[in-house]
Amino acid sequence: MKPIEWLGNKIKIVDQTQLPGKLAFVELRSYTEVVAAIKGMKVRGAPAVGVAAAYGIALGAQDIKTQNKAGFLSQLDKIIQTFAATRPTAVNLFAAIDRMKTAASAADFASIKQALIDEAKAIHADEETATERLSRIGAELIKDGFVILTHCNAGPLATAGYGTALGVIKAAADQGKKIDVIATETRPLLQGARLTAWELMQDNIPVTLITDSMAGYFINKGKVSCVLLGADRIAANGDTANKIGSYALAVLAKENGIPFYVAAPTSTIDLSLKSGAKIPIEERNPEEVTSIGGIPLAPKGVTAANPAFDVTPHQYITAIITEKGVVRKPYLRRLKKLLYA
Repeated sequence: MKPIEWLGNKIKIVDQTQLPGKLAFVELRSYTEVVAAIKGMKVRGAPAVGVAAAYGIALGAQDIKTQNKAGFLSQLDKIIQTFAATRPTAVNLFAAIDRMKTAASAADFASIKQALIDEAKAIHADEETATERLSRIGAELIKDGFVILTHCNAGPLATAGYGTALGVIKAAADQGKKIDVIATETRPLLQGARLTAWELMQDNIPVTLITDSMAGYFINKGKVSCVLLGADRIAANGDTANKIGSYALAVLAKENGIPFYVAAPTSTIDLSLKSGAKIPIEERNPEEVTSIGGIPLAPKGVTAANPAFDVTPHQYITAIITEKGVVRKPYLRRLKKLLYA
């Protein structure tokens, strides 16, 4: 299964909103359809959003009709700005945008459209390579008999590659280690219940689904060996943005003396931000909290908040797993060294 695929004049994606009930593929034929798919969570997960945006920019570029490069770049920038407004927290989106801009600027006018396609494919290939490599590296931290608690979804669906947190889990299982996974449901959109449980079952990895509020119980009872999550943006000091609820799990892990691991490709690291205080947090529609699938869960008119992410301070993070190695404190120095190695 390929969560995202370039088909020459269109993009094919798995519609994640229809899982687990149906494995449905959607073909996107214009950049506006790709934008809508990202906003509507048909494609989600930081690395996957970056890949989809890159392909979407390349797709939109094919319809630009100008007589010179300056005019082309002007129209391309309008397309790019549309993608930049879709998901503010995940830095992979902006890293992909920067690469597409650079590719367009460097290309000859006659070959600029093909150059953008080639760069989008390269971004996808780089994410695939990075997630497979970090998964093998991270698997060394997982011992035989571990019970791993994970939150949200960080498998192939979220990365357009091998996976980050779930990639580590899969790599450990492939090494023959006996492991079990506890997956939180991940309210309000239930990515853990709908997507993580589904992906783990596809790989025949034992998984137990719990509500978000049960995590403390299982950690306190000694039923969890480590917490392992993905990330949407990692600041220069190691502060990490991930799905809302991640910070609470980090505090629980530290209080109970178990490791809290973050698995993410280096494309998720943002050295331009000194700390997590500067990471923009996406606020989504409150109706995601007050209803599920259009079915009301709360009194009509009640006020609801819906921040999609929170930030875990670096002091709660045991290690960050990347394709270039495992990074431990002090993150400020070591993340910079890692990126420029």
